[in-house]
Amino acid sequence: MAGVLDLQAVRASIHGRVIGPADPGYDTERQVMLGGVDACPAAIVRVADTDDVRAVIDLARETGLELAIRCGGHSGAAHSTADGGIVLDVRDLRDIDIDRDGRTAWVGAGLTAGDITRALAPHGLAIGFGDTGSVGVSGITLGGGIGYLVRKHGMTIDNLLAAELVTATGEVVIADAASDPDLFWAIRGGGGNLGVATRFRFRLAEVDQVVGGILVQPATVASVTAVMRAAADAPEELSLIANVMTCPPLPFVDAAHHGEIVIFSLVCWSGAIEDGAAALAPLRAAAEPIGDLLRPMAYAEMYPPEDSDYHPLAVSRTFFMDDVDEVDASTMLDALASIDAPLKAVQLRALGGAMARVAPDATAFAHRTRAVMGNVAAFYAGPDDRARITAWVEGLTAELRDGTDAYVNFLGDEGPARVHDAYPGETYARLATIKRRYDPDNLFRRNQNVAPAPA
Repeated sequence: MAGVLDLQAVRASIHGRVIGPADPGYDTERQVMLGGVDACPAAIVRVADTDDVRAVIDLARETGLELAIRCGGHSGAAHSTADGGIVLDVRDLRDIDIDRDGRTAWVGAGLTAGDITRALAPHGLAIGFGDTGSVGVSGITLGGGIGYLVRKHGMTIDNLLAAELVTATGEVVIADAASDPDLFWAIRGGGGNLGVATRFRFRLAEVDQVVGGILVQPATVASVTAVMRAAADAPEELSLIANVMTCPPLPFVDAAHHGEIVIFSLVCWSGAIEDGAAALAPLRAAAEPIGDLLRPMAYAEMYPPEDSDYHPLAVSRTFFMDDVDEVDASTMLDALASIDAPLKAVQLRALGGAMARVAPDATAFAHRTRAVMGNVAAFYAGPDDRARITAWVEGLTAELRDGTDAYVNFLGDEGPARVHDAYPGETYARLATIKRRYDPDNLFRRNQNVAPAPA
């Protein structure tokens, strides 16, 4: 049976902050990004160093309380919090040490993708994360990382050189290719199953100015397929995240198009600036743009300021595709037209390039050969509407996906079978064996969980 926390005793053993239900700011601290989550942890511990991390791990083991690890709080399954449990919050681990000449950096596990991107910008350097600046570096790195530089410089994990972790026994280890290749393999895609990351060492890419931003085009069967074909045929310096979705009331799009289904693309050309216009021409030619904000910019501008009060009620499902043909485009457009939801979208990320040149068994992310990563998402108005929206999201996902593969960072609370879809075949078996070595009692289970292999 789980024990009861003595918050006074916990505070005496922690260098950082301990926030309990009666403390000022508790309701703010317990919030995560996903709306509709009302978990009330017994304690939120904003750790200050590895000693604090070890103390919190010991506390969870001794009390039996569920342990959640929180950085950016973007888990689609609300794994960043635990009702009645302990939240180990790494957001105050914010050190960053940049080696400009060596093109590497050690970064604290509490930083966000936007924090790191802005810190690297004055040096003309970057790491490819995702498409959202407020995502925590810990979650996106441990799960994979597919964003604006994926085709040119690979996934986030492809640029990870080492990580400092605190294991379930409280041991502080450096995982890299030389010291522990099995653990280093596992943390590159295996999520939070192996320990609490406290800092990461990354290889940095020379990325200063890019040509990027937002491109909005009418959505038809022809335009959707043409956009995705242009992205697949483009040089590796071009990465595209196309959202087939309801057009929001954007000030740079004529009001006549607001509420229509459009292709809302996030585009990044990381090659020579003078080559950007020619590289982007096939995308622009796919359909006459109704909103075109593509321009030379600092790479850090790809992550605009975000609203900390944004907590959407949303359902999403992740999948992979081999391509996007006319049947797929027609299916998604018909489905989007059929549902009444505050927001509805099919996101399509063009893959390939540097990401695909890494062997599928080189990391715990195994989906290297897939051409497109998709995500169907919709907002719902309230609890009574959730089942209807979920059924629509799952139905469209089943029609679009090629196979059952899943991206672990986009999984919601979907059950153990979907975790196996994220780690197919031998990938899951190897992760489970390594899990048995580092966390045989499954202390780190508040995640897309890989259970320890039987002894």
